Amino acid sequence: MLEVEGKLRALLMGERTALNFLQRLSGIATHVRSYVEKLGNKNVRLVDTRKTTPGLRVLEKYAVSVGGAHNHRMGLYDGVLIKDNHIAVCGGIKKAIERIKDKLSHLVKIEVEVSDLDEVKEAIEAGADVIMLDNMDIDHIKEAIDFIKRKAVVEISGGITIDRLNQLADTGVDIISAGALTHSARSVDISMRIRSI
Repeated sequence: MLEVEGKLRALLMGERTALNFLQRLSGIATHVRSYVEKLGNKNVRLVDTRKTTPGLRVLEKYAVSVGGAHNHRMGLYDGVLIKDNHIAVCGGIKKAIERIKDKLSHLVKIEVEVSDLDEVKEAIEAGADVIMLDNMDIDHIKEAIDFIKRKAVVEISGGITIDRLNQLADTGVDIISAGALTHSARSVDISMRIRSI
C-alpha cells in the first residue's frame, strides 16, 4: 500500500495520470519478475530491448530493473548494433564492422545480429565483440555457441517466450534479450482511495 497526502483538489486532478504510470510500470516490473523467477539461478543475463513506449523508455527500463532483469541499450549511443539492413547497405558483415571501427572509441563494443552459421563465422572473423543470434532454433544456437567458443559474448533474441527461457539458458548463451519484457506486459489494476483525516 502506498500513502500520499495533499490537498483534495490536487490529489483528484493528478489521480488518473499517476495511476496510469503506476499501473503500466508495475505491470512491467511484475511481468519481468515472472521471467526472472522462471530462470531461477541460471547463469544467464536477461535483458530488455528498445521496444518501449515512446517517451517512456527511461521509466519502462527502470521498471525492468526493478523486476530483476537488466537493460540492454538505452539508445543508439550506448553501443553499436549492426543489423541486417546495415549489413545489406555495407555489402557484408566484415565491411560493416570495418566502416564503423574507424569511427569508434576503443571502449565501444560492436554487436552483430546474425541469422545463420555463415554470418556467425563472418562476424567472428571480423572481430565482433557480441554476436546476437536472431530467431535461431535450439540446434542452430548450440552449433553457433560451439563455433564461437568464447571469442565473443553470445546473445539470443527473437521469439523469446517465458516457456522457452530455461531451454535457451541451458544452451550456454550469455544474454537473452526479450522485447516482450516491456511490450507484452499488462498493466496492474491499481486504484486510489480517499481517506479523510
